[in-house]
Amino acid sequence: MTIDRRGEWTATMRGSPGAEGMVFAHRGTAPARVEPLKVTREQREEIEDRHLTGGATRARGAGNRALSEAPDANRTCFERDRDRILHSNAFRRLAGKTQVFVFPADHQRTRLTHALEVAQVATAVAAATGLNVALTEAIALGHDCGHGPGGHASEEVFDLYIPGGFHHALWGADVVLKPLNLCAETLDGIRHHSWSLPTPMTPEGVVVSWADRCAYSAHDLEDAVGTGVVSADELPASVSEILGTSRSSQLRALIGALVSSISTTGLVAMDREHADALSDLRAFNYEMIYNRPESLAQGRAVMEVLTALVEAFIASPGLLPDAEGEDVTAAAVTYVAGMTDRFAFDTATRLLDWPVERLPRGIYGTLLGE
Repeated sequence: MTIDRRGEWTATMRGSPGAEGMVFAHRGTAPARVEPLKVTREQREEIEDRHLTGGATRARGAGNRALSEAPDANRTCFERDRDRILHSNAFRRLAGKTQVFVFPADHQRTRLTHALEVAQVATAVAAATGLNVALTEAIALGHDCGHGPGGHASEEVFDLYIPGGFHHALWGADVVLKPLNLCAETLDGIRHHSWSLPTPMTPEGVVVSWADRCAYSAHDLEDAVGTGVVSADELPASVSEILGTSRSSQLRALIGALVSSISTTGLVAMDREHADALSDLRAFNYEMIYNRPESLAQGRAVMEVLTALVEAFIASPGLLPDAEGEDVTAAAVTYVAGMTDRFAFDTATRLLDWPVERLPRGIYGTLLGE
């Protein structure tokens, strides 16, 4: 039997007409009905205020933004931030940026899927502890938008060109996402999500910093196990006995530990037993995954390509889009840092005649059909 899919699609072009001049999405069934109700943003802010715990961040009007705006009729200020990040080019580009494996195979994480998993962990904690879920989600979705192509190796390259050094958290908040005019609380959470930086100004920001470490420690291990780099059986007992050996058991234990600690002590922190297990898991990943010889070689290849690209754009600023009037070095770093892995490596081979065999192994193997 052949289905006329084009005909079906065409038949639903204008929806289904109904009573009182309304148009319904589906035909042949009773329309969905609810009690008529309009909840304004102001009413939702009041409801939120009553249900959030003391110390949680409240949404107010248009929010605290660098450039004043009129408030939205329906969404809170942090919901608008979340939506702006979600629809931004910077967020979409995360789909093409390395998490651990350059040019990941099917099912391996990218920066995009990492951000989504951080948002899941963080909002689970926020919802269970009376924190602002929309702010938490906005920070989580935007927290890695400052990453360059090729993983953390790119930061070592950009360090050479940015006064004071390059940090993806600060770069994301202060450069990449600046045009979105996000609320100060959202930008602060993004700017300070790394543990090496000062504590975020909101408890929601601190939750995201925990969620980030929990998520990548668990899912980077899962990716490495899936590729045969390591075996879950190799995990130290301090990890397997407290957190388990699978990503789901580890995240369940870590989310539960955060919720328990916050709800019983009022501190956005984790008990020592689970915190130590998380630390041991992260240390295992550093030794067995991030710092294995193949990963270090991949990082060196990334650094060579990106250094060559930055130098080329500094030497020929006319190749940069929209660089007129800008500091050439900063414009070159901004452009290269915004590239996806594939665009960066394609640009190097096209613009610099970069040898394919000197590309990071993941790309090299793909281009050779391996």
